Amino acid sequence: MTVTATESASRAARILSRPVTLNGLTVPNRIVMAPMTRMFSPGGVPGEDVLSYYARRAAAGVGLIVTEGTYVGHDSAGGSSRVPRFHGEEQLAGWAKVAEAVHQAGGTIVPQLWHIGTVRKQGQNPNPDAPSHGPSGLRVDGTEDATPMTRADIDAVIGAFAQAAADAERIGFDGVELHGAHGYLLDQFLWAGTNRRTDAYGGDPVARTRFAAEIVAAVRERVSPEFPVLFRYSQWKQEAYDARLAETPEELEAILTPLAAAGVDVFHASTRRYWLPEFEGSDLNLAGWTKKLTGKQVVSVGSVGLDGDFIKAFQGEGAAVGSLDNLLDRMENDEFDMVAVGRALLQDPEWAAKVLAGRLDELQPYDAAALKTLS
Repeated sequence: MTVTATESASRAARILSRPVTLNGLTVPNRIVMAPMTRMFSPGGVPGEDVLSYYARRAAAGVGLIVTEGTYVGHDSAGGSSRVPRFHGEEQLAGWAKVAEAVHQAGGTIVPQLWHIGTVRKQGQNPNPDAPSHGPSGLRVDGTEDATPMTRADIDAVIGAFAQAAADAERIGFDGVELHGAHGYLLDQFLWAGTNRRTDAYGGDPVARTRFAAEIVAAVRERVSPEFPVLFRYSQWKQEAYDARLAETPEELEAILTPLAAAGVDVFHASTRRYWLPEFEGSDLNLAGWTKKLTGKQVVSVGSVGLDGDFIKAFQGEGAAVGSLDNLLDRMENDEFDMVAVGRALLQDPEWAAKVLAGRLDELQPYDAAALKTLS
């Protein structure tokens, strides 16, 4: 049966406009703003331009905003003075204003808490004298150019994530997302390619989850029981797009189960193209498998609303508007619960409003120039 443009628009509005409750948080619809590093926060402080950037999208109907990655309070957490931090009086005061503005605009917001691990190069700001840390001192490309973490280092990072989560609740955020994807520190522990440890934090898939699970548990202890904890993870890495945490559903279940047991409320399964099946013999994508294996709520992501994945954006390429029909099919089948939108929302702050009102004919193609501004 051929679906008309009018029918697609009506269906998108109906399926995506449904409220959803994540632990103690009710989100007004199924649209999430994906976390995207923008580097517009000199000194790690989000200013009025960052506030306006998020509030504008909340006012236009985005149900849940996941902020760009924000460095936790550990000297080796980051590699840029222009990426926001989630520690320090001035930085947290800036974030409190962002959360308040998003709430006034009718949205909900969680910070993405981040430690980049061995992606950080020696000498980088904001703490050039700090060493780069990782589970085994290995970068994603296999080179050895960082310091393997001691138990004291591990405890310090766990404490930094827990403190950031407690601060997030204190200053008015609606939950937190822990960044465990894309080859950064938590993912470096999860992935056998970068975790060669022979202690309790390395070895089989379950042992490799211990560090991330301890962070989740520490966060859970420092926040209210109803405060949502999201966990973003991926198979692919920044420098290894074909990398895989799990080759089979059984391996994936072994990794996700300890994280769910530690207190993850929602998984955010990051893929480059949401429509691709994750394992042979099933059409389920990574988010779909995550929901099936854990029973937890899941956010899917990956080139939503566009024809072409985001890697081309960093090469200066744009992308045409893509159909939402496949996404809507999956959501109607309850494959996953929410969908995160990245580049389409960078290009057009009104994307959610247009989709929720059935105005698909007004959606804009993506221009890579959108990366250069904070509009």
